[in-house]
Amino acid sequence: MKASTVMKAGLLAVFAFAGCIEAKSLEGSRPNIILVMTDDQGMGDLSCMGNPILRTPHLDSFYERSTRFADFHVSPTCAPTRAAIMSGRTPFKSGVTHTIWQRERMSLDTFTLPQALKSVGYTTGIFGKWHLGDEEAYLPGSRGFDEVLMHGAGGIGQTRYGDFPPNGKNLYFDNVLLHNDTIVQTKGFCTDLFFQAALAWIKKQHEAKKPYFAYISLNAPHGPMIAPETYKKRFLDMGYSRDTAGRYGMIENIDDNFGQMMEKLAEWTALDNTLVIFMTDNGSSRTRGTLNGESVRLFNAHFKTGKNTPYEGGTHVPAFWQWKGVLDEGVDVDVLTSHVDLYKTFCELADVTLPARMQELDGRSLVPLLKDPNADWPDRERFVHCGRWDPGKRDAFKFKNFAVRTERWRFVNNRELYDISKDPFETTNVAGEHSEVLAKLRQSYDQWWESVLPLMVNEGLPLVSPENQPLAIRYYKQLKEKGIPEWAPEEF
Repeated sequence: MKASTVMKAGLLAVFAFAGCIEAKSLEGSRPNIILVMTDDQGMGDLSCMGNPILRTPHLDSFYERSTRFADFHVSPTCAPTRAAIMSGRTPFKSGVTHTIWQRERMSLDTFTLPQALKSVGYTTGIFGKWHLGDEEAYLPGSRGFDEVLMHGAGGIGQTRYGDFPPNGKNLYFDNVLLHNDTIVQTKGFCTDLFFQAALAWIKKQHEAKKPYFAYISLNAPHGPMIAPETYKKRFLDMGYSRDTAGRYGMIENIDDNFGQMMEKLAEWTALDNTLVIFMTDNGSSRTRGTLNGESVRLFNAHFKTGKNTPYEGGTHVPAFWQWKGVLDEGVDVDVLTSHVDLYKTFCELADVTLPARMQELDGRSLVPLLKDPNADWPDRERFVHCGRWDPGKRDAFKFKNFAVRTERWRFVNNRELYDISKDPFETTNVAGEHSEVLAKLRQSYDQWWESVLPLMVNEGLPLVSPENQPLAIRYYKQLKEKGIPEWAPEEF
C-alpha cells in the first residue's frame, strides 16, 4: 500500500474518532452531578493556586485535569451564594440578604435546583451546610432533597443563630445533626463525616443505576478554626498559632477527603458518567494569621480583600469542573461566569423542561463554554451587595458594600472603578478617567436595586432568641419524646 494511502486511511480514522467525540452532545446527557463546595476558602487557599504553605495534592491533581472557570464569581457571604445556586437568581430576589436574623431564608415560591432535577428522575442528596432556613417548610427535605444530613444555622456550634444546642460544646466533633426527619448523634470530625455519608449514598445510587445530584456542602474551613490534631501539627511546628494551624489543617483534611472520594469513584468506574465540581462559597475569611507571635499576611492569591467585601477578593473563587473523557483537561475558561449559571447548566445537562410558572432565572447555561472555552459569550452585568445591614437600615445601605462587575470593569461603592482586564487586583481607581462608564454602571445599579426591593421578603422580621430557634425547639421536643439516637454512615 502506498504511503499516501496509509496516511489517508489514518486521517479518516482520526476524523471518525473526532466525529464520535463531537457526536456526544452535552445537552441532555444526564450525568451524575457531584458539587463539592467549601465554606470561606478563597482563591489563595490551595497549593495549585500558589499557596506556599498548604499541601493540597489531591485538589491540585483535580485542577490539572479539569476545565477551570478562571473568572468565576459568587456572593460575598455564604447564605446568598447558596440561595443563588438553589434558585438560579440573584440572592436578594429570593429574600436572602444576610446570614442571620431570618434573612437567610430562601423564599418559598422558589422552584429549586433539586426540584428541577427530581422532575426528570434524579435522586438528590445534601451533606453538610444548608443555611437557607431551619423551619420545616424551608429545610432541604421540603425543597427537593431526598437525602439530608445537615447542621443548623450558619455554622456548627452557632447556637445563637439556630444550630442544635449540644453543638455549642462539641465544636466540629461528635455533632448532633439532622438526618432526614430525625435528629441524630454522630461520631467523628465533621468533614470526614459529611464525605463518608455522601460516599455511602453515592455508592447506593451508582449500584442502583440512578442519576443523582450530590451536594457536598462543607462547613469547613469556616471558623472556629478546629481540625484534628494530626492536621494541625505541621503548622504548629512551623510556628503558626493554633487558630491559623486549625484553618490550614481543615483545608488539608478537605483535600484528603476529596482525594478519597475521587479514588472511590474511580474504583466504582463511576467517573465516565459523573460531573464533579469543586468550588467555594465566597472569598477567604482569613487574610491574616499569626506566625511566631507576629501578625502576618496569609497568601490570598494577590487579592486585597476577602469574605464580606464587594471587591474581587470577596467574590472571585475557584471553580474546577471535571468529567472524565468528556470535558477538556487543563483548560481555563476566562470569561465572566457566576454561581447563578449553575441552575441553567445543570438543567440543560439533565434535559429538564422547566415549568412555565416559576422564578425568572438570572443565569446562563455554561454548556457552550464546556464544549468550547472560546465560544461566543456576550458581556453582561453582575450585581453584588454584601447585605448584612442592621434591621431597618436597608435604604441607608444602598451605596455601601456593593459592586457591579462586567467582563472589563468593577464598579464599587459608587466611587471606585477598576479595569479588571489590566488591574485584576484592584490597585488603581480609574473612576476619574472613565466618567461615562461610571454613569452607565451607576444607572444599571439603580435599576437593579429598585427591581429587587419588592422581593426582599425577609425584611422587618423579628429577631429570634436562641431557645426559640426552630431546630432548638425540635431538638428538645425529640429529646423528651424519644431521645437522640446514635447514627453513622453505612460502609462504602
